[in-house]
Amino acid sequence: MKNIIIAGCGRNGKTTLARKINEELNYFVINLDKLMTAFGKAYPQLDIRIAWDYEKATANVAPFLGHYLGMLSSGNGYADDLNLRTHTVKGNRFVLEGGHFDFEKMTSIMKTYGIDDLKDNFILIGLVQNRKTADEYFNDLRKYDTEDEWTYDMSDDELRKFSEMSVAWNREMTDYLLKYGFTIYDTSTERERVFDKIIEDIKSQ
Repeated sequence: MKNIIIAGCGRNGKTTLARKINEELNYFVINLDKLMTAFGKAYPQLDIRIAWDYEKATANVAPFLGHYLGMLSSGNGYADDLNLRTHTVKGNRFVLEGGHFDFEKMTSIMKTYGIDDLKDNFILIGLVQNRKTADEYFNDLRKYDTEDEWTYDMSDDELRKFSEMSVAWNREMTDYLLKYGFTIYDTSTERERVFDKIIEDIKSQ
């Protein structure tokens, strides 16, 4: 099976789905937020800071992601005189999940590795919530949030503002991901059933 990219707005179930894919299909999970945080701490000059300037952080990490995915997913695995293809482990699959993807920049770089179309090399999963009102967003987050969630400590006013913005963000994200060949799944309701459908769809590819 192909490697997987899960993309979408915050709180749509990306991390939960990635864990389910790990448990049921034995894919290694790469969390983009953790990857970006590590880069930001190791190389502050790159100005990659999540929860600060979304567009700038996304654009700044895009060149790395383009080269990283290109080398892992193509036959052009060379760097200087080193043949990186010799380090490939057969059957070693990963799922990359996150929300900070600049696919325009990434795909222009990946073309240099012979990857002309993302969907030819990856299973592309987009998670959106387009069937929720802002009030439904707010109520669900208040009901289901745990201390591990980044929205847990938001005040009611902050959470309502986030919920209102999420309605617009999800519509924009849907159009954006469709442009790059993602299959869209709506997790507004019956999330576990949707995840089970995604697992079956992955198995069928």
